Amino acid sequence: MTVIRSSRERLALLVAIIAIAVQPDVSAGTTVEQAGQALPGGATSLQELHGDWRVACVQQDGQKVCALSQQQTNKETGQLLLAIELQALSADRVEGTLILPFGLALERPITFEMNGAPTASVLRVRTCLPVGCLVSLSLDPVTITAMRKGTSLTIRATADGGQPTLFEISLNGFSSALDRTTALAR
Repeated sequence: MTVIRSSRERLALLVAIIAIAVQPDVSAGTTVEQAGQALPGGATSLQELHGDWRVACVQQDGQKVCALSQQQTNKETGQLLLAIELQALSADRVEGTLILPFGLALERPITFEMNGAPTASVLRVRTCLPVGCLVSLSLDPVTITAMRKGTSLTIRATADGGQPTLFEISLNGFSSALDRTTALAR
């Protein structure tokens, strides 16, 4: 059994679960004030859509936690196929979690491709929980800039039987979602 030790890990998982479980119809043009009270004014949560990305903020124990996320589900079963949740720690530092489905070869590396070009990122599955297998992300300024300019992020993994498995993440709205998350987190 894996124990989530840091409060940051617990809050990141909470934001990911909220972003995955609750999906209100809030358009990208909606301001914090239009969606309800601004977080500093007493709201306990906020969600907005920016293209294919969702911005979510929660107020917990007097602390505001904001993240941007995207999820993909099987249209027929509703089962989660992939989720990514990121927190902007500063203008050039983003960390988060990628949730991939079960059935991957856990000892094999996971790599990224941006618009068809490989990146230097080589990642490993950290642990698996009932929601899926977790991969920790730490994005450097070069990767963040490429994601802002890109259209898609491909994640390459290996299935347990050895066959390559690809996951595509749309970067539509990523730049505005990251900017909004950064502004709300202040």
